[in-house]
Amino acid sequence: MSNNSGGKSMTLARYIHDDNVKARINQLLAERTPQFVTSLISAVNASSSLAKCEPRSVLTAALTAASMKLEINPNLGFAYLIPYDTKNGSLCQFQMGYKGFIQLAQRSGLYKTINAEDVREGEIISRDRLSGDIKFNWADDKTRQKLKVVGYVAYFELLNGFSKMLYMTTDELLVHAKKYSKAFAKTGAGVWVDEFDGMAKKTVLKLLISKYGALDTELQKAVVSDQAVDGAYVDNPSSPEAKAEDAEEMKAMVRKKLGIEPGNGGETVDPLAPITMEDFDKHENS
Repeated sequence: MSNNSGGKSMTLARYIHDDNVKARINQLLAERTPQFVTSLISAVNASSSLAKCEPRSVLTAALTAASMKLEINPNLGFAYLIPYDTKNGSLCQFQMGYKGFIQLAQRSGLYKTINAEDVREGEIISRDRLSGDIKFNWADDKTRQKLKVVGYVAYFELLNGFSKMLYMTTDELLVHAKKYSKAFAKTGAGVWVDEFDGMAKKTVLKLLISKYGALDTELQKAVVSDQAVDGAYVDNPSSPEAKAEDAEEMKAMVRKKLGIEPGNGGETVDPLAPITMEDFDKHENS
C-alpha cells in the first residue's frame, strides 16, 4: 500500500496514461511529450501538497507551462505548480516566475533590457516627479546583504528605445498580496510568505510589462494565465477595502526574510509619478 503522496502520484500517472489524455498531450507537445511526463511525475513525487491536488488541474497547469516552453522545476524559477485549497478539495494553480517573464520577453525579440531587483535602504537617491524615473546608487553585493529591503523595481527598454520603470515599496507589495491573493489574505501563509522575494519581483515586472510593455502572443498568454486554475484566475481581490494599514498586520510574516523592522516601510511611491498603484489596480480589474 503506497502512502498518500505516492498514491496520488500514481493517480496522476494513471490519469495521464489514459488514451484520451495521452492523445491530447501528444497533440500539444509531440516529441516533447516523454520529457514533459517525466518532469511532471517528478514534480508531483517531490511535493506531498501537490500530490494531493486533483490530477486534471495538475495536468492543465503543467501544460500551460509546457505550451510556453517553460520548465516547471521550482529551482529554476520560470514557472510553478502551486497547490490551491478550495471547498471541493485541492487544485493546482499555474504561476509564472519572474524569470519566466524575462525569458519570454527575451524570446520575443522586442526587448533590449528587462529585469527586476530588490532595492535596499539608502539606494534611492532621487525621483523625477514627471517621468517617474528613479536614480539609484547601488551598494556592492557584500554591503547589500546587511541592508534592509525597502522595495522592488522593474525596468525594461525596448529595441526602439522606449523604456519604463516601476518601483513598489514592501508595504505596497504586502497590500497587493492581501488584495489579490485569497490564500495570503485568509491565512497569512502560502507562496507570498514562502517566496516573497520571487513573488515581489514577479509582481512589479508583470504589472509593468502588462501595462507598458510590448506583448507578443506568448507574453499575453503568460499575463492572462498567471495564477490560474483550469484557466480561471483565482487570486482575485479578496477585499476591495484593502488599505495601507493591512501591511502592518503581515509584516511579521516576512520580517525575517526581508529584515524589515515594524513601522519601517521604506519610501512611498510619489503620487505625482505617472505610474500609480491606482492605475495598476484598475488594470488588474479590467
